[in-house]
Amino acid sequence: MKTSISLEEAQATLLTLVRPVEQGQVPLMAATGRVLCRDIQSGVNLPVFSKSPLDGYALQAKDSEQAKPSLPVTLTVIEEVRAGYVPRNKVIAGTAIKVMTGAPIPEGADEIVKYEDVTREGNSIKLFSPVTPGKNVIRAGEDVIQGEMIAPGGMVVTPPLVGLLAAIGVAAVPVFEKVRIAILSTGDELLDPSRDLLPGKIYNSNLHSLGAYCLQLGTAPVDMGIVPDETGAIAGRISQALQASDLVITTGGVSVGDYDVVPDALAQLGAETIFWKLDMKPGSPVIAASYNNKLIIGLSGNPAAALITFDLLVVPLIKKMMGLEKQFPPKVSAILTENFNKSSQQRRFLRARVHRNNAMNYVKLTGEQSNGVLKSMIDCNALIDVPAGSGPLIAGQEVSAVVLGNEPGSFLQDTNFTA
Repeated sequence: MKTSISLEEAQATLLTLVRPVEQGQVPLMAATGRVLCRDIQSGVNLPVFSKSPLDGYALQAKDSEQAKPSLPVTLTVIEEVRAGYVPRNKVIAGTAIKVMTGAPIPEGADEIVKYEDVTREGNSIKLFSPVTPGKNVIRAGEDVIQGEMIAPGGMVVTPPLVGLLAAIGVAAVPVFEKVRIAILSTGDELLDPSRDLLPGKIYNSNLHSLGAYCLQLGTAPVDMGIVPDETGAIAGRISQALQASDLVITTGGVSVGDYDVVPDALAQLGAETIFWKLDMKPGSPVIAASYNNKLIIGLSGNPAAALITFDLLVVPLIKKMMGLEKQFPPKVSAILTENFNKSSQQRRFLRARVHRNNAMNYVKLTGEQSNGVLKSMIDCNALIDVPAGSGPLIAGQEVSAVVLGNEPGSFLQDTNFTA
């Protein structure tokens, strides 16, 4: 078992131990936010046939070549076709077919003239100027060509993609199954927010915040509740969690106190410990273990530390399990807009918000930076990566920041950044 390893070593080690979950199919209406498990090619042209973009008359453009306001050209209207129906007749010289928006272009026609550009008299129309062939025609395959790949495997399904899949006749979408993530919190002091607060107790925020992050990612969180600081009870609950999920996350009980018994619980369970502690702050107390090819990640009980470590260490694992090709958030350079007066003997991640102004990235701290403070996470969209051995940070200096965001497929949620 390794101890006090770097974040990068921990990430690389754990990523080699996970793989995408099983594949399946879901209906179109349930596909948004899921990850495609294979490439999708179109079996049809889109549009399937050449069609009219407006209400008008289908004709041969050459018939209009001599048309003038003072000497209009007269054509005979031989049929009317609306969307959803096909023409029975062919357009020949001297004829036209009335078509509605979306109707197929009749054989022989090469242009649609607008209703308002002609005069209708009985079964005839008069043209007062020449028309350009193909100007008002939506060609078959103009959007998608049959056989074209429209979405690669590993892509997150979005509402526009759902619309395109429907348009090419895909009713069931091939996706990875939802990753099931069991979450449990340890600690005698914890209460669910639904209960009355008692002396010496605190409400459990970690289970709910991590569950919310998992939902935002598009996974299925499994609530395993609160477990007291007892080795056997924790081992038993982790065993249940392993049966119900693809990945287990615990919070609390991973430091060096007398009641930090999660390492003992993992040993009792028979899990193989991979590493304990990360060389970073906050979130140093982390333990990673494996049992029957499933990972168990024990995070700090401090709320901000748990969330930061989740973002940096656990989210990449989840994204790989979801089938996403890009697991890591981008790093950007940004100008610090205020001082941070503490030195950093250990690598430190500061909660911050990045914004862009005049082609530059700027970053501002979001509040108090201690491990137990949760409020500064609310407006946080980035973590300033402060190297070990750094002195105080000064407003105006350039820093590196990890951009956060747990919506599947996108780490850039509310602005544009440059790396």
